[in-house]
Parts: sequence; C-alpha cells; structure tokens
Amino acid sequence: MSNTVSTKSVFAWRGIDLITAAVLAVALGVAFWGFDAFVYPLIGIATAGFPPLGGLATGVWILPAVAGMLIIRRPGAAIFVELIAANVELTLGNSWGVTVLISALLQAAGIEIIFALFRYRRFGFAVAALAGALSAIFEIVGYELSAYYADFSPLWKLLLVLCSMISGAFVAGGLGSLLVRGLARTGALNAFAVGRESRSK
Repeated sequence: MSNTVSTKSVFAWRGIDLITAAVLAVALGVAFWGFDAFVYPLIGIATAGFPPLGGLATGVWILPAVAGMLIIRRPGAAIFVELIAANVELTLGNSWGVTVLISALLQAAGIEIIFALFRYRRFGFAVAALAGALSAIFEIVGYELSAYYADFSPLWKLLLVLCSMISGAFVAGGLGSLLVRGLARTGALNAFAVGRESRSK
C-alpha cells in the first residue's frame, strides 16, 4: 500500500467519504456483535487459566478505526467509523452496555494520533501496526485496567497490555491493512486513493 495521499486537503471530507465510512462502520458493527456473542465467550474459556492472554482479542475492536482511516485518510475517520460501529454493537446488544462508547473513543484516539503524527501521508502496514498498538494502550491502560482488571497483579497487568499491543498491531493493523487492500482489488474503493494505488500496481 502506498505511503502517500492525494494533494487534495486531508480536511475536506466528500460525500462518498461519509457514505463509505458509514457503510463500513455498520458492517463491522454487526461483525462486532457476532464476535461478542459467539466468539468472545470461547476466548474467555480458553484463557481462563491465564487471563492476560485475553488481551490478544483486543485488536478485533480496534479494526474499524484502522480500516476507516486507511480508506478515508481524513482527520476524524477513525473516530467516525469506530463510534458508529460501537453504536451498532450497542443497539444489537452486548455485555458491556454504553461503556463500549468510551472504549470506541479511546481506541479511535490512538489511531488518530499516530496518523496525525505522520501528517496523514503514510498509510503502510508499519504505521497501521503502530497505530493499532497505541490504540490498545489507550484502551487497556486508559480504561480496562481500572474497570475490569483492578485485581490483577502488576505482572499480569503488564502482560495484558503487551498482549493487547500485539493484537492491536497485528489484528487491527495487519488484518485492517489486508482487508482494505482486498476491498481495493475488487474495485469497491476506486473513488479513494487506496483504490487508485491498487489499480496502478
């Protein structure tokens, strides 16, 4: 995936940006619900003997923010997609209630910060992975350690953060990059820079 953006101002959202971001967010919000309902309970069982490993699932919830930014490439794209996806998940029903909106903001903030540091000019795997890792830190350290894991030992807390960072980097950053590239190859993203980059290869 190319590391450059078009010369058009990154602050100028188009109608197609809003529509595509919303459709992506709804689709991933439904996927969230399915993951919460059918997969996450199995992860809880599998990691019951060593709960910090549960952090390896963190990247799943960061994926919409990464994918949204890689496609839209505009400030606010991660927040827009992640919040809509979280609202869809909340509407369909989950185990965490409205607190998913807190998580969505924290996760998206990590993504926004990294891409802003690169001035919205780099969208390769390395930057996506770095963004996913920071997003995981924001989520776990900024919220989950106090909300859900206050009784963990310092070592377990550290391991949870590390597992979450790995997941943020490779599940959110890596799979997010692959997802966007796959969509670009189908022609579905021809109106975006990533689609034009795919056609030029």
